[in-house]
Amino acid sequence: MSLSLSPKAAWPVAVLLALAWFPIGFVAADETPEQRQERLIAIIESDDSPSADKAITCKHLTRFGDGQAVPALANLLTDEQLAAWARIALEAIPDPAADQALRQAAGQLEGRLLVGVVNSIGMRADGEAVEILAGMLTDQDTEVAESAAVALGRIGNAAATEALEQFLTGPAMNEAPRSVRSAVAEGCILGAEQSVDGGDAETAVRLFEAIRNADVPKQRILEATRGVILAHPTNGTAQLIELLNSDDRDLFALGLWVARELPGAEVTDALVAEMERMPAERQSLMILALIDREDRPSVSLLASAAEEGPKNVRLTAIQAISRQGDVSCVPVLLAAAVEDDEDIANAARESLMDLPGDDVDADLAQRLDTARGPQRMRLIELAGLRGITEAVPQLRQAATDSDPAVRAAAFQALGDTIDFDQLSWLIDRTVGARNPQELEMAGDALKAAAGRMPDRDACAEQLAAAMPRAKTPHQGKLLEAIGAVGGDRALAAIVRASRSPDAAVQGAAAQQLGDWMTPDAAPALLDLARNAATESLKIRALRGYLRIARQFVVPDAQRLEMYQMALETALRDEERRLAIDVLIRIPSTETLAEAVSHLDTPVLRDAAANAAVGIAAKLAVQHPRAVAEAMQKVLDSGVGDPARPRAQELLQQAKAAAN
Repeated sequence: MSLSLSPKAAWPVAVLLALAWFPIGFVAADETPEQRQERLIAIIESDDSPSADKAITCKHLTRFGDGQAVPALANLLTDEQLAAWARIALEAIPDPAADQALRQAAGQLEGRLLVGVVNSIGMRADGEAVEILAGMLTDQDTEVAESAAVALGRIGNAAATEALEQFLTGPAMNEAPRSVRSAVAEGCILGAEQSVDGGDAETAVRLFEAIRNADVPKQRILEATRGVILAHPTNGTAQLIELLNSDDRDLFALGLWVARELPGAEVTDALVAEMERMPAERQSLMILALIDREDRPSVSLLASAAEEGPKNVRLTAIQAISRQGDVSCVPVLLAAAVEDDEDIANAARESLMDLPGDDVDADLAQRLDTARGPQRMRLIELAGLRGITEAVPQLRQAATDSDPAVRAAAFQALGDTIDFDQLSWLIDRTVGARNPQELEMAGDALKAAAGRMPDRDACAEQLAAAMPRAKTPHQGKLLEAIGAVGGDRALAAIVRASRSPDAAVQGAAAQQLGDWMTPDAAPALLDLARNAATESLKIRALRGYLRIARQFVVPDAQRLEMYQMALETALRDEERRLAIDVLIRIPSTETLAEAVSHLDTPVLRDAAANAAVGIAAKLAVQHPRAVAEAMQKVLDSGVGDPARPRAQELLQQAKAAAN
């Protein structure tokens, strides 16, 4: 139970946060501990000290205070604003004087201030306060009674538990409000748990049973039931089984929780035996509880449940195998992975993907030698998904299969498994592909594999070396792989291909350059935009060049030069408009004037106006006159929405700033 300040006493959150993080720096380095504490106490005792200063001083006394600070802190326990801060310090000071001060205050205070003091007594587990707290169990203020009950539970000594037990089983319990009865039960639970920790299981069970027989909220009865079972693990199994067979959903849920906690292999065996007699919907939940136990059941239980039985149980077991299973579960999962039931098959596939262990990889690779039909397809897929390099020989063999579906799956898996030493085989299959389908499969696999290679330069060189012996469409696939590699060597190879006299090869190179992820591709794209074999290729290259100019991080001078080059090279107004858009990324009075200069060209007017407005928005404060002049020209050009209203707004702002 926590104390919350009344609204009139509550401080703003910002103030509390500031106090919580108030620096310790005001502590003088040359002070002795005694001098420091004297100064802190003086702050608290001074009538001139603001409340905020006193509050942070209390915080510092949690670190620097001792018994000497207790009287000053005790005087604050009647202050609605500072009582909580004083109690924080008193709870931390390791001196019996703090206990005495809190006990004394408990006899003088009432209401929320008393509740706070009682809570602090409980936090300090003051055994000498038991009689005081026991007397509060019948207090007319229910919050006081509740806090006293919980505090007694936190103290947890023989006297405290006896006081709680007497109240729990006596006539006063029947007359107490429901909230107080709940708090007494909570205190008994806390005390019983301390008895268990102290080796006194008999007392703990007696308290737990008393709670179960009392008129208290169901939640407390559930907590006590859990306590009874855990207090006597050897005798608790039967009670746990009762919970798991209960028709009450709350009791069954408690059973699932305790089934995760109660230790012992014999408990696990009993739970497994009971699970097999449960309805299917409960078996699924039991499987989840069992695999969360420290004493987990045999993996064979999961394998058996995954193999046959109700669908929901099988699904749960299959999913659980990925967490607890091992290589022995592979046959069951493989069989399930090719079933007609899509839910079962997908769950088994995912479990096989996640099942840990190098021995699982080795087992799956070995099975590829003899597998046939749907299971072979699933194994090929798994080899790729798990990146099983041991399976590469079998995958290479499968890539020559007469079944197109098998070949396609094998090539896809090779893209995820083949290493650099065997990359040449995949290059040869791509270069030597005899039909478009094979080229697509081999080329896509090569691209995936190339993107995984750790030595980018060596990979790029090997791919580039294959270009001269490849036919035109095959060169396109090689270029895709080179593009996936990235790096300077790969870019150089693509640039060389962009100068090929073959328009198709130029196009493939332009595609890679257009998708390049660094500005280094810009010069080659500009060269293609000027010299490519076809007009469509020139347009594509220029758009790639403009993508870099518009989206990449480059120096302003370079971006401006790229704008100028693009504008000069463009064959169509579409690309000229894209070029003008580049100016927005380099706002200056010069680029503003450049954008405005295109307003007189009808096909470029809208793009020029949008660029001018975009630039002006960034210059309105620093260059109001230039912005005002430019925006007036935008308005005079007759441009419409969306540039016009924005230009009007910027014009007014610029005029106001200029004046």
